[in-house]
Amino acid sequence: MNRQPKAVRESISDVADLMFPTDANMHGTVFGGRVLQMVDKAATVCAMRHAGGLVVTVAMERVEFLVPIRVGSFLIAEARVNHVGRSSMEIGVEVYAEDLVKGVRQHTNSCLVTMVAVDPNGRPTIVAPLLLESRDEKDRWIAAEARRQSRRKTV
Repeated sequence: MNRQPKAVRESISDVADLMFPTDANMHGTVFGGRVLQMVDKAATVCAMRHAGGLVVTVAMERVEFLVPIRVGSFLIAEARVNHVGRSSMEIGVEVYAEDLVKGVRQHTNSCLVTMVAVDPNGRPTIVAPLLLESRDEKDRWIAAEARRQSRRKTV
């Protein structure tokens, strides 16, 4: 497997879908679980692109629903690698709801997903280092490393 550093831009992934009544509750707002499904899919594609192989979801954290998402919205989940460990990757996912009639896009929630690269037998496998090219990417790395250290202290 290739261990050359990979740039964040190489694995950025989007998952998008139009929200229908079957995706929503009786108030006409999209189920949180439906949003999380899209978040998990976007994070999975992003992590697989970076790892060049299979991955599994280990954790979702810092899920923040900022505004309700209405039926008829075009939902977009955008994922990017924030941090890479030996086999784990922190993927940041931002979700947007677009009103296709009004042409307005609104940030609805954010989430951090930890993914682990695995071999065909389900055992963790080493992933490529992350090549940081921008100040934003470096800031995301630093914040992710701080979260990682904080989690280690609480275990």
